Amino acid sequence: MQFSTDKAPKPVGLYPHARRAGNLLFLSGVGPRKAGTDEIPGLKTDKHGNYIEFDFAEQCRSVFDNVRVILEESGSSWDKLIDVTVFLVDMKRDFQTYNKVYAEYFKDNQPCRTTVGINSLPTAIAIELKCIAIIDTPNP
Repeated sequence: MQFSTDKAPKPVGLYPHARRAGNLLFLSGVGPRKAGTDEIPGLKTDKHGNYIEFDFAEQCRSVFDNVRVILEESGSSWDKLIDVTVFLVDMKRDFQTYNKVYAEYFKDNQPCRTTVGINSLPTAIAIELKCIAIIDTPNP
């Protein structure tokens, strides 16, 4: 069973926000874009794509908020996350900030985590999460 919601950013390709397999919920890559727009929180660029403003912590918070929405819309919840893979386009610049914001959101639930440095993502975002959670609702 797959899940999609208008309350999260629209996928940039043909895939659902999440897919259930047994009692596991696999989320597709989730970025910081705002639902219903292409706005990237914490990022303002000029017409040439050059940064005017960049707030990586704001992008992190937006990614976590988007993950939470997808989990809840799919019948799971934040405290049911069991694995998080994060992709950062600039590990040296952003890892410390990511770690700090991550600690704010994951005080109680501490899923397994992997952080990967990459060259780019499909849009101008600087972070993307790939998550696995438990889903307790009965299979339809």
